[in-house]
Amino acid sequence: MRTIRINKPYSRINVFSGLLPLLFFFMAINGAALPPDDPIVHVIKVESIITPVSAEFITKSIKRAEEENARALIIELDTPGGLLESTRDITKSFLAAHIPIIVYVSPSGARAASAGVFICYAAHIVAMAPSTNIGAATPVSIGGEMDSTSAMKHKVTNDAVAQIKALAEKRGRNVEWAEKAVREAASITEKEALELKVINFISPSVDSLLNQVNGLQVEVDSKKVTLEIRDAQLVRREMNLRYRILEKISDPNIAYILLMLGIYGLFFELSNPGAIFPGVIGAIFLILAFFALQTLPVNYAGLLLIMLAIILFILEVKITSYGLLTIGGVVSMILGSLMLIEQPPDNFQPAIKISLSLILAVVAMTAFFLLFVFGMTLKTHLRKVTTGVEGMIGEIGVAQTKLAPDGSVAVHGEIWKAISGQSIKKGEKVRVVSVDGLRLKVEKAA
Repeated sequence: MRTIRINKPYSRINVFSGLLPLLFFFMAINGAALPPDDPIVHVIKVESIITPVSAEFITKSIKRAEEENARALIIELDTPGGLLESTRDITKSFLAAHIPIIVYVSPSGARAASAGVFICYAAHIVAMAPSTNIGAATPVSIGGEMDSTSAMKHKVTNDAVAQIKALAEKRGRNVEWAEKAVREAASITEKEALELKVINFISPSVDSLLNQVNGLQVEVDSKKVTLEIRDAQLVRREMNLRYRILEKISDPNIAYILLMLGIYGLFFELSNPGAIFPGVIGAIFLILAFFALQTLPVNYAGLLLIMLAIILFILEVKITSYGLLTIGGVVSMILGSLMLIEQPPDNFQPAIKISLSLILAVVAMTAFFLLFVFGMTLKTHLRKVTTGVEGMIGEIGVAQTKLAPDGSVAVHGEIWKAISGQSIKKGEKVRVVSVDGLRLKVEKAA
């Protein structure tokens, strides 16, 4: 790669400025041309499950490289797999690209598994770093391996085989191994991949990759293009803040936690109006959760069941149902959480799901908290009243005057008019029997 050096003049600046237009004049007369811009190659890195986030990042990176007249786009890939729909978006953008796409499986120890195989087969050139592997492209359901007798499995597998065979024929790669990778989950090392013509090169670094592909001819837009990128300048494009946040929170477990924290925040705010803090935090978490759920295959029936569970929990606090609303809420939350993420068969990564242990932990904590609140509420209802008029009954006071039968007594430091069915002397202790308006009915205290 070349480095452009700019020499700064130290003297005679005015003389140089006067000669510069003359220089351009003579260049124009002689038909001379200015030296062309150095070739540039864009480089991006994808080290995650293939989701709509990574698909959008790759697609937009291709468009940006084309707009900036890059000679090629290198994608440093390390993925365990991902969603088939997102993989299709990536492969379609590769086939429609106006510049060569180079997929480089790196660093050492990286893999291009499942969806990564399709991405590699769609690229114009594929290289792998030492000690990497590629393969295992059998579609599975999000919840786990599909039943081998399932008609849906055969349908999806055959569709995936047809797709990867078409890519292999388009790019001149090994068709037989591609089908084997999908049907039998075959996986190979970088050396085996080179021998089987699955990849083009084994490259220890991006710089060595540039030297290897320089002068190679590839087909772009139905035309043969010769790569001249030996001395190209590498322009690395990183994910911006939006992509990084979305990539982190697009994990179904994190999205689920954010959703539940957001709902709990709003629940506490509605239960205690004016607290402000729980409502603000809950709203922030909910926004992040919905931001993350837009990248996941959400089942809205599951989301509605979770909302129903929260409504039932709120009603349990307001209405005494002796635990029936809580039981209904727990069942609704478990079913909603299990259904929240769709389980389409067209994907390559069984890890895209909400952990069952996380669901049970969240539901158990919610149920425990609500049962605690319900128990405290019931205990409060059964406790003897200590305030208001009812709280006066049974209290002990002192007669301020003789009661025969009317007089006055002191209870809780307050002077009340009182009546008694028996004669009570001044200074004797009395017990409140009942309250009639602003007058107490008392008797002698034992």
